[in-house]
Amino acid sequence: MKSSKAVKTKRPVANIVAVAPSPQPRRWPYAAALLVALFVVFEVYWPAIHGQFLLDDTYLPYMLPSYASAPLIAWIKDLRPLLMFSYWLNFQYADPARAGMQDTFGYHFVNVILHFFNGILVFLAVRKVMSWAAVEKWLSLILATFAGGLFLLHPLQTESVSYVASRSETLSVFFVLATLVVFLYRKSNAVGFGTTLAVLALFGAAVLTKEHTVVLPLLLLLTDYYWNPGFSIAGIRRNWRLYIPIAAAGALGIALVVRVLSRAGTAGFGMKEFTWYQYFFTECRVIWDYLWMFLVPVGQNLDADVPISRSIMDHGAIIAILGLLAVSVAAWIYRRRFPLASYGWFVFLILIAPTSSFVPIKDPFAERRLYLSFIGLLFVTMEFLRRWKIGRNALLAVLSLVLVAEAAATYQRNQLWDSAIDMWTDTVAKSPHKLRPRFQLAMAYFQTGHYPEAIEHFEKAAQLEPPKFDLLLDWGLAYGFIGKPAEAIAKLREASALEQSAHVYSQIGMEYGQMGQYPQALDALATAIQIDPNFMMSYVYRGDVFSVQGNKPQAAEEYRRALAIDPNSSVAREKLTRLGQ
Repeated sequence: MKSSKAVKTKRPVANIVAVAPSPQPRRWPYAAALLVALFVVFEVYWPAIHGQFLLDDTYLPYMLPSYASAPLIAWIKDLRPLLMFSYWLNFQYADPARAGMQDTFGYHFVNVILHFFNGILVFLAVRKVMSWAAVEKWLSLILATFAGGLFLLHPLQTESVSYVASRSETLSVFFVLATLVVFLYRKSNAVGFGTTLAVLALFGAAVLTKEHTVVLPLLLLLTDYYWNPGFSIAGIRRNWRLYIPIAAAGALGIALVVRVLSRAGTAGFGMKEFTWYQYFFTECRVIWDYLWMFLVPVGQNLDADVPISRSIMDHGAIIAILGLLAVSVAAWIYRRRFPLASYGWFVFLILIAPTSSFVPIKDPFAERRLYLSFIGLLFVTMEFLRRWKIGRNALLAVLSLVLVAEAAATYQRNQLWDSAIDMWTDTVAKSPHKLRPRFQLAMAYFQTGHYPEAIEHFEKAAQLEPPKFDLLLDWGLAYGFIGKPAEAIAKLREASALEQSAHVYSQIGMEYGQMGQYPQALDALATAIQIDPNFMMSYVYRGDVFSVQGNKPQAAEEYRRALAIDPNSSVAREKLTRLGQ
């Protein structure tokens, strides 16, 4: 059932209504192909399978001691409950023999599995849409397979898969793609009751995993317009029973986003770093960076240093905006002639909008933000490939070479994710004037016991911006570990001038104790206890001072106070045992 407009197209768009099924082929070749694909994906991502926790990974519940024995409700009661539930499952099955919650294997394994299933969903979605675009069956199969493979093996996907915190991308996009596939493979033009329930359930799961999926209803509307039956609002009218409840769900999702942004320190209209329109100008440039890296994935950077366009003329923002408008106008004008490319372009813009439009986010550029919108670029790619005048065997050879090259680049990129030092060294080389990569490199050296190298990079970080409390504290600790208490105290004093904390004063007391300056040590430790009487290490260090002075009864008393705060403290218990108490 086609509209009169659809009949005029050079490449008529197929009706959504299913045709009579053809005889089913044997299924074992498909199962074998899936197993081979799964093996390849794991091979490509295996270098990072035991990679370290980085950046936001270290702030998630599985890294916080307070969550070790917390009930499930404590994990899921707040933001992104389905995401946190997946982390909770990982935490429950962590292998104690491999350092428990510090073992990253299970977290990375789940991410790779989710990514693999997302690739299958991409294959299904692309193949279905190409069948509506009247692409020959054999070509549709080849191109859909290539699309799924490119999604799985493209280097830009590495951050979304190998960064544990980016499970918010892989899991939420799984629900988005599952929703799209259910919507595409319905049995008739009109969405039935069962499909409606499935779409609503999957959409809800997506929003409860990550808020950027709130744009999913727009994707479904666009899909109905383009393909049901083709460039007509008839399909949208036909499916009002779906769009009314999904609009209501979308409104709730937007309310959730507003709630999240009102409390977020790194996103929202209250950010001081730049205004909403400055972020928009900047993101119009960043979108072109994403497009370029999709085509030529070289120079990837975990923490890119993107200058902010403070005005529409700054850093070429006006050119970027005009370019996006020109492509969008062309995509609309030629939507009948190039339906896949036109559809894909608007899918890309819709799905990239939550992170690359008006709502400010502290980091203007992040490769993982392309994970949701990647499928839009795949549709654009399919349009050009289906028009390529080339033989079947030659096409297979070229596409296979592309996938091999992408897999090799992704494998190489994952080798960096295996080592925090390697990753941050690479990032510092590409963003030499940005503080965070330099600080993270210093911390990577610090956490692996390379204290002289850590001190070197703490110093270089302090030259980029005035040092903050955390940097000065860790800098001082690094000096302490290499036996330079005077330098350690100097940095710790600088830190204490910025923030009064029991931790910093306890460290000052410990360093004074190392120097044999016991009155100064006890004064600093008294200050630490005054700031926070429940900071256990203050009592341990004070016990150490009394122990060195020969006052064993008082030392034992301090260790007992520490154990009263933390009965599981092996440090305090061991020191008390040494005193014979």
